[in-house]
Amino acid sequence: MYAESELLPLSALQHFSFCMRQCALIHLERQWVENRYTAEGRVLHQRVHEDHRQTRGDRRTITGMALVSYQLGLSGVADVVEYHRQADGTWLPFPVEFKRGRPKKGNHDRLQLCAQAIALEEMHGVPIPAGALFYGKTRRRSEVSFDAEMRAQAQSLSDALHRMFDSGSTPPPEPGPKCESCSFLLHCRPNQLSKLRAKRYVKALFELSEPDPESS
Repeated sequence: MYAESELLPLSALQHFSFCMRQCALIHLERQWVENRYTAEGRVLHQRVHEDHRQTRGDRRTITGMALVSYQLGLSGVADVVEYHRQADGTWLPFPVEFKRGRPKKGNHDRLQLCAQAIALEEMHGVPIPAGALFYGKTRRRSEVSFDAEMRAQAQSLSDALHRMFDSGSTPPPEPGPKCESCSFLLHCRPNQLSKLRAKRYVKALFELSEPDPESS
């Protein structure tokens, strides 16, 4: 169990799962680089996090709900927590996380959602078997089951995240396909700037060498 003073941002777990270096640049070095994807995601979450409570039949919805897990040592805000009325009259939490794009190949989003469920379990004292991810591009929910393997992975990642924070060190770059859409590319790997300029220069040469259709 972690102490109050040791709590880290819950969102850092998703960053850490995606790329440890990106996580360190954001949360240790306090850097932030905006691009179209981050801007769209930020606007989406701002809308969702507006305080709102609603009850319709057997479903109660709360947005922008504060979460804390001392087991994971994380705290943050849930986009949406639905409470579903059970047969015995109790209300079972069901976390819903909103994402701007499409479902991803990795487990990054699902692990973030699992961490939210673990926090809700601590707060309410009830087991939460599932939640959902809502993707803006598909406009559909993808239900996520929180099995033992995913819970263990969330705990392992959280512990590793705490170790990185304790060390205060930013991991070295690990180049891969994920770097292509990352807004931190030129901050993370400055040598890519010259390569990008070279590509643009070659592209411009090809465009200049193409015949003008109006002159033929």
